[in-house]
Amino acid sequence: MTASTQQYDIVVIGAGHAGVEAALASARMGQKTLMITLNLDSVGLMPCNPAIGGTGKGHLVREIDALGGEMGLAADDTLIQMRMLNTGKGPAVHSLRAQMDKRRYHERVKRAMEQQPNLTLAQGEASRFLTEGGRISGVETAEGFSYVCRAAVVCSGVYMKSRILIGDFSRNSGPAGLLRSETLSDALAELGVPLQRFKTGTPARVNGLSLDYDEMERQDGDVPMPAFSFLNGRLEREQTPCYLTYTNAQTHRIIQENLHRSAMYSGKIHATGTRYCPSIEDKIVRFADKERHQIFIEPEGRTTNEMYVQGMSTSLPGDVQIQMLRSMPGLHRCEVMRLGYAIEYDCIDPTALNHMLNIRAVPGLYCAGQINGTSGYEEAAAQGLLAGINAALYCRGEEPLTLGRDEAYLGVLVDDLSVKGTPEPYRMMTSRCEYRLLLRQDNADERLTEKALRTGLISPERKELLARKRERVQSALDSLDQLVPPNEALRQLLTERGESVPQNGVKLFDLLKRANIRYTDLLSIFHSLTPLDWEAEERVETLARYDGYIQKQLDQVARNRALEDTPLPQNVDYLTLDGLRLEARQKLNKQKPANIGMASRISGVTPADVNVLLIYLKRGFPAVKTEEPA
Repeated sequence: MTASTQQYDIVVIGAGHAGVEAALASARMGQKTLMITLNLDSVGLMPCNPAIGGTGKGHLVREIDALGGEMGLAADDTLIQMRMLNTGKGPAVHSLRAQMDKRRYHERVKRAMEQQPNLTLAQGEASRFLTEGGRISGVETAEGFSYVCRAAVVCSGVYMKSRILIGDFSRNSGPAGLLRSETLSDALAELGVPLQRFKTGTPARVNGLSLDYDEMERQDGDVPMPAFSFLNGRLEREQTPCYLTYTNAQTHRIIQENLHRSAMYSGKIHATGTRYCPSIEDKIVRFADKERHQIFIEPEGRTTNEMYVQGMSTSLPGDVQIQMLRSMPGLHRCEVMRLGYAIEYDCIDPTALNHMLNIRAVPGLYCAGQINGTSGYEEAAAQGLLAGINAALYCRGEEPLTLGRDEAYLGVLVDDLSVKGTPEPYRMMTSRCEYRLLLRQDNADERLTEKALRTGLISPERKELLARKRERVQSALDSLDQLVPPNEALRQLLTERGESVPQNGVKLFDLLKRANIRYTDLLSIFHSLTPLDWEAEERVETLARYDGYIQKQLDQVARNRALEDTPLPQNVDYLTLDGLRLEARQKLNKQKPANIGMASRISGVTPADVNVLLIYLKRGFPAVKTEEPA
């Protein structure tokens, strides 16, 4: 081993939200871990919006926390506003979203990494992978260092051969003016990892001192303030407001007249953009019937005047950006501090991954985050945590951790990526989750914390909190099982709430199913009920109110479980199977699904193809021919 060669168990490449979770998980699981990043000042960087959470994304943050990750704790420590979204809808789609102090979040995360035993941070550019027997054995950097390792986790974000575009201007650069990775995508291609090219973008930042807030709608946070982490309960903190304004006819006219100058519409961008977070010029074209679009003005932190113009991602030239911003209420005098831009970058085809986020063809090589074709901090962090856990379990010689579609939003995310792939930047949404009533953000700890116990990431405190929560909820459910007569106090309550009065005895659990009845209402009449804290009360009310729907989803999970539990052999040559369509043969041979359920979700595999596979399972697959040794 030369002076420039060092030995680690796991090397994590990249220090964004995926890299942070992967490196912390690996080190906390006892693996000697190195994290290499292009710039140590960008650890945990938020190059786009200054927020964590949102619809579907808040579920992921809660799941990260339940599995022992860092994002929820770091966000709780540094947020400046918190809101629960979709409260007018059912609990399945309730999602937390927090405005962050970007600088403090970066500092909080970097400090956690610097203080973590078994974890070393190094600035450099990973440029080449070393293999032995087809397995990862090391990583080399452009600076001439060689790191021997047993596993590597690539969390390169949008930095691989990235290019910034603003109108006619373009520059080879990472986000926020940072360096890009010049060689990493070539190193992956050398290993046979398939690549694709995606595009995303960000809006301008404006000086908050130049805005007229009286012309906009103020958006305050929730009081009491919920928290992401199950360890924190509720938070008490001064919150910073956001503001809401709208585009108008003048804004739209400015954009339409300058579409030809947009990098996206002029043909300068050849990468695929995100459908669910379009640029403002794309919104104007695709939704030409809309008279206005919501624009949120969000603070980037307590110690800066920069405000993020949420909803106006753009690749229009700078002069047009200034014109369109100044056409909106509250921004007539705005000073633009940073221009919006589009960024295109290399990423992998995620169908090369298995459910452990390991490249199937290269044992020991894991990928997580935007390199896998996703968008968003939360999607990246969740993947990073899972990849870091599985890299550590791989090094320990233990069974990997996998999550099903019926167990976690993270399970849906990984399954969608590895089985279906994605033709555009993937964003987590509640609509992608078929079992979303079971996978609510409030029960992420009950779903996942016990599954993570064997990793060592679950603290005794977290385990004890979960046990006490379950005990309180079960005690309340037991007390709600009693049959009670409709006494005068109950009759009065039901009448006041516009609910029908039962003629005979009724179970308290059935009364709690009614939309206008709360647990505290019943507690005030029936003192045998168990007093609850807000968290357990919310859980019990949800279980009662949605009891029938929850049971239906549980039945659906049980029916579909048979497909997930029907394994397919991994040595099948699907190209030789009669009865399968050619497309199905090719797709199945490429992805080697682990079970019938996964096979059925592959794009291009029809129900008829699945029936053929079931027939082969009964009759037996043909043996794979191997060449005789010379």
